[in-house]
Amino acid sequence: MTFVGSPLEEVAPQVWAYVQPDGSWWINNTGVIGGEDGVLVVDTCATASRTRAFLNAVDDARPGAEIRFAVNTHQHGDHTYGNSELPAGTTIIGQRNMRAALASDTIICGCPPFWQPVPQWGEVSLRLPTVTFDRSLELHLGDRNVEVQHPGFAAHTTGDAVVWLPDERVLFAGDLVFNGVTPLVFMGSVEGALRSLDWLRNFDAEIIVPGHGPVIERAAVGAVLDGIAEYYRFVQDSAEQGRRHGMNPLDAARAVELGEYAALPDSERIVLNIHRHFADLAGTDVDVVAALKDAVAFNGGPMPSHV
Repeated sequence: MTFVGSPLEEVAPQVWAYVQPDGSWWINNTGVIGGEDGVLVVDTCATASRTRAFLNAVDDARPGAEIRFAVNTHQHGDHTYGNSELPAGTTIIGQRNMRAALASDTIICGCPPFWQPVPQWGEVSLRLPTVTFDRSLELHLGDRNVEVQHPGFAAHTTGDAVVWLPDERVLFAGDLVFNGVTPLVFMGSVEGALRSLDWLRNFDAEIIVPGHGPVIERAAVGAVLDGIAEYYRFVQDSAEQGRRHGMNPLDAARAVELGEYAALPDSERIVLNIHRHFADLAGTDVDVVAALKDAVAFNGGPMPSHV
């Protein structure tokens, strides 16, 4: 069932993907899982207005149902800033590293002008998970089993989680999967993000709901994951070649011929991802502000946003 005028797409009985085009900066996907005794939502949205639209769609799908649980797939604001719009009684769940990272988030307090227009969050406030887990957690919505799993290593971030419906074989992958949008991995590990794709394949999902971009049906899963893997290898090769020539991450990115990746939304993320791989190779962490400044320089001005 697809609701007219709504991004809700039913991918299994009483399971919906909420897909927000075009999936570029700050525009994410969320999910709705219905059970006999309430609803679980997967992630919220970047802004108060987008999250309210999502919650209105949840109520259209399950009128009057209690939102019992919300699972945050990682700490980034496009998936978490709308937490404060959830009903007061909702139990919010995240991987323990994710909670710690969100607790130290400062962008929600006033976004630096790395994007144009600067995102307008609206009346959101930092709301952290009240339940955390390490590797896995099982939830129950009546007779429906919902598994929440962490890959066990850094990938998109250090605190990624997927939401898996084993009976329906539907996987909400968060930002371990970008479909038709440039992947982003500068707060995790390029090698780990690459490893996570094999971990995802082991679910043998019928449907994957990515963190950004269209829903992926079984016939296309292999090709989409292969394409993401090729991009991460491209990042590794570009970074390693730049280091061999004594370049910094920005210069290494400028030396790259993006080819097919130039047409993807947010192609300037090559700079951020090369920053990540430089840090991985050096055994250090990324200077997030410096990386974002370099992405703006590469782009020739603030990165485009639509929120």
